[in-house]
Amino acid sequence: MKKVCVVTGGGSGIGFAAAKEAAKKGYYVMIVGRNEKKLAGAVEELRKDGCEAEAYSCDVSDREHCFALARHAAECGAVKAVLHIAGMSPHMGDAEKIMQANALGTVNINDAFFEVIAEGGCVIDTSSTSAYMTPSFIMPKRVYPLACTDRKLFMDKMMKKVKMFPRKTREGVAYSMSKHFTIWFAKQDAARFAGKNARVLSITPGNFETPLGNLEKEEASTYLKFAAIKRNGRPEEIAPLYVALIDERLSYLTGTDILCDGGCIAGGASAFAR
Repeated sequence: MKKVCVVTGGGSGIGFAAAKEAAKKGYYVMIVGRNEKKLAGAVEELRKDGCEAEAYSCDVSDREHCFALARHAAECGAVKAVLHIAGMSPHMGDAEKIMQANALGTVNINDAFFEVIAEGGCVIDTSSTSAYMTPSFIMPKRVYPLACTDRKLFMDKMMKKVKMFPRKTREGVAYSMSKHFTIWFAKQDAARFAGKNARVLSITPGNFETPLGNLEKEEASTYLKFAAIKRNGRPEEIAPLYVALIDERLSYLTGTDILCDGGCIAGGASAFAR
């Protein structure tokens, strides 16, 4: 039976680099995204290298789309890995769309693949260093558990918090909150997946030279002075991390976030302080 690796946001950037790494390891790779032309080009490149891959169009903020994706993945083989890298930056939409894509999108993907994950499988969600750099007091941590019981109320309360901030800052605030939530959700979801002998992790990338990263280039450059490595990362410098972490021999590693940010010390872990 084929080992399936699903990569959301796999059409370019870190997602595509991770898809290539997974394909090299013998996974049947499903590249997932919203831009069908970009997906087709990515799959064509992988197939030219002799890899098995297919494209699947999916909006992760749409719960039914995610469950359909998971069912299809299970039809292709044993779902051993889900690399959830898709997301929206502050320049890609309004605050509500960002929250839906990043926060609800993570819930949707984890919930959908909980149904089909194979024994020994691993889900990796993706956050952002903004989750660490943003002060803890603005994070509505008490709202987060609602995502597991009442998604509508969760969104209502998250957006109520976002709307307390000046209009011009709301996209950035929504992004930071959604990525902070992603780390929390991956940590707490580890217990659920452990019941199926599967794992959940999150990775927090720093500034990378990707289409999404380039949209935030001006803001991101501010943080380089706090980094040990004074440049942005390259997708091929983080893609092997995603694929290394899905190795089944790491079966005791779950429920934690792993930073890959060039040694940035700005903000530290302040957003996770009690």
